Amino acid sequence: GALLALNKPPGLPVLGRPGELSLAALLPALRRRLGLTAELHVVKAPARNCSGLVLLSSCHRTTEQIQRFFTDAYRRGQYPATYRAVTVGVPAEAEGEIRTGLCWQRQGDTAVVRRCRGGWRRRGCPGEGVLRAVLLQVVPVPAPGRHSLARKEVKRTLTRYRVLGVAGGFALLQLQPRTAFPEQLPVHLTLLLCPALGDHEHSSRVGRVLGVPFLLSPEAAPTRTQVLDEELLSRLGLSPQQLRRLPLHLHLQQLVLP
Repeated sequence: GALLALNKPPGLPVLGRPGELSLAALLPALRRRLGLTAELHVVKAPARNCSGLVLLSSCHRTTEQIQRFFTDAYRRGQYPATYRAVTVGVPAEAEGEIRTGLCWQRQGDTAVVRRCRGGWRRRGCPGEGVLRAVLLQVVPVPAPGRHSLARKEVKRTLTRYRVLGVAGGFALLQLQPRTAFPEQLPVHLTLLLCPALGDHEHSSRVGRVLGVPFLLSPEAAPTRTQVLDEELLSRLGLSPQQLRRLPLHLHLQQLVLP
């Protein structure tokens, strides 16, 4: 069967909600455009907010073999995926490893949404039903206990990084995760005190006093649009109003195949 590689833009989910543009919704049109008879399905793709390499296959057996290869590679301590990230700030060391436990944690109060015509909306929309959603966030656990690890409440994670270039307060990093956990790379970058450019979910965890960065606890750092000083905004040619639309600069650059 066919094996295809595409470049996904940031913000495009692999599986979207009903009526939402997603990679999966585009696959039938892509298959027809390429003249393929078998259906295409996703082998490997970056998360919704990331850009980069998407691997597609029209053969279920090939998909299973490659996905098994990725799983086995992580277990053997290998690095089958390589990312590039632009960060706000420069790591203290030119290369190294980020090791920490990660877990899901409840974030703030329960959100209330109502089911309206065309999907789910937040409070204030007259609709047919009410859904109470628990908002979760990924938080680091520097010293996870063996009981929480055994119960799989926390997972040990590791990312290898290397600084490729520095300019104007920004850095270009190569990132190679040895483990797979949702939002692992953006959270790991905050532990370096260098959040990814365009990270509007975790960057508030890095505070600054007199230009010196320090780490805030997730509880003390609610989610907000990333804050950049006037000099960095000027270098990017952005206004504070445009900053909220700045995408996450985290790109899946390379995949190792069997």
